[in-house]
Amino acid sequence: MTNSSLTSLLVAAVLALAGPAAAQAPAPAPAPIPDVQPFDVAYGAPITLDQARKVIAAAEAEARKRNWKCGIAVVDASGDLVLLVKMDGAQNAASKISEGKARTAALFRRPSKVFFDAVESGHPYVTSLLPGLVAADGGLPIIDNGKVIGAIGTSGGTGAQDAIVSKAGADTIK
Repeated sequence: MTNSSLTSLLVAAVLALAGPAAAQAPAPAPAPIPDVQPFDVAYGAPITLDQARKVIAAAEAEARKRNWKCGIAVVDASGDLVLLVKMDGAQNAASKISEGKARTAALFRRPSKVFFDAVESGHPYVTSLLPGLVAADGGLPIIDNGKVIGAIGTSGGTGAQDAIVSKAGADTIK
């Protein structure tokens, strides 16, 4: 008996023993389409330099309190850099990564962690949506009177640490 005949016979035996369980499972039902568009927050007037300074000061104070060395960036609603701080001892990449996280949060009006979660759940296509998109925790929109006026991004620690620092900064604006 040849190898291909033996393989065919073995496959047939396995299928016969497995019965209907070996049949291909039906495709899962598509996810329901939401009635409301997610992250539908209007853009407001761009963050001012004075506001950005307050955001950075609060974020930097949180990082110092925890002895975390970070890069912290604030961008306007269009994703353009307004203010950047690289704390002493922060890794060299922290500046660029923090700016990328902030830009992602501003342009998409959602935390940059949303993209991390999408990649982790098997949807890597989100990284192709825009060059420079950063799919990592630590970028948050800055909301003033219900409108996105900019975003903050932090880099240097773990994603969860970066998010804590960014939240401290974003929370200064209401």
